[in-house]
Amino acid sequence: MADVSVLNVELYGETIGTLTRVAGDRSLFAFNEEYIENSDRPTLGLFFKDEFGELRTEFKPVQKQVMPFFSNLLPEGHLRKYLAEQAGVNAEREFFLLWALGRDLPGAITIKPADGEIWPPEAANIEGEDAPKSKDNMLRFSLAGVQLKFSAVEGASGGLTIPASGIGGDWIVKLPSREYMGVPENEFSMMRLASMLGMDVPRIDLVDIDSIANLPDGTDRFGTKAFVIERFDRHPSGERVHIEDFAQVFGVYGEDKYKKASMRNIAAVIAAEGSDEDIREFIRRLTFSTLIGNGDMHLKNWSLIYPDRRTAALSPAYDFVSTVPYIKGDSFALNYSRVRDFAAFDEDEISHLAAKAALPKKMVLDVARETASDFASLWKREKEALPMLADVRVAIDALLPTLPLLKEKN
Repeated sequence: MADVSVLNVELYGETIGTLTRVAGDRSLFAFNEEYIENSDRPTLGLFFKDEFGELRTEFKPVQKQVMPFFSNLLPEGHLRKYLAEQAGVNAEREFFLLWALGRDLPGAITIKPADGEIWPPEAANIEGEDAPKSKDNMLRFSLAGVQLKFSAVEGASGGLTIPASGIGGDWIVKLPSREYMGVPENEFSMMRLASMLGMDVPRIDLVDIDSIANLPDGTDRFGTKAFVIERFDRHPSGERVHIEDFAQVFGVYGEDKYKKASMRNIAAVIAAEGSDEDIREFIRRLTFSTLIGNGDMHLKNWSLIYPDRRTAALSPAYDFVSTVPYIKGDSFALNYSRVRDFAAFDEDEISHLAAKAALPKKMVLDVARETASDFASLWKREKEALPMLADVRVAIDALLPTLPLLKEKN
């Protein structure tokens, strides 16, 4: 008899489908009938809409990984490796990573074993090590990037504490990068600038690492500061708010987040699903990211949010970092419309993006021009006051004269 394991997929605490693992390390997702037949069902993701706006219900089985929508709920890079080691799971076996981490995923999704907490022997990693005897104490976080990120709760005294079980928390704590100096200071500075320009930015702070209680063992320290940002997928009451990133929207695995789509593809989705203000906010962020030399705005760094559980809107901003100090000659993560060089983001390229994505051309150009003008003034006034390292200021100062939106002002 073939080994079969089943995970329940819950949305807002209600089971809407299952992920089933069968022989050959294959997994298959299926919605349950109640969700399919519910005309007022909450939206799981735009990926599950067909070309006519109807719910897709047929999906192919996936070998070793899980389908991209669920794969993108899992951490990447160093954090995935760290958490997989804690769980005693091969980092490539995503079904079992979801089993271990599914209680604190981004958005309103939770994933739980259908038959309780029995940890199957086939989950052991390739070295044959046993899973931890007490998974209750392993970290259950699923947000990742260049830095290690952990979910945290804010104590009554204002300090941050990593939950012992790793479940819950209303802040994300981002530790310094092992590759690049001053990333927390950089990100805090860029997010602060974005907020000052009127973009939708969650609460943020830059804190001493020593002030964070219960940091897990095995997390190395590569600096003295951590960047913290309030989770916008959690209400203060603890209620979950559903989100999905654009790798999920387009059905792209995380390793292809720099491929498979362009900014005009993202813009077209926002134009079709969101409001005029979402379009303006998108153009503000696109322009701002160009001005600061942020070459890391890949598919996972743009997300949608579902405040009413059904209708998509552009989520608050996150992961604004100037990458040009670290990567000489860096360019945008994805094509704007036809090109990705920062210096090619001119009014012609913006107009081409607007036309291809069915955006109002005048509105888009007006927002881009206004953002560039406001940024130029703000940067001169604030750059010395923000905690970024000097090489970040130098790199952005060197980039700005090459950008057409600012050249046209001078």
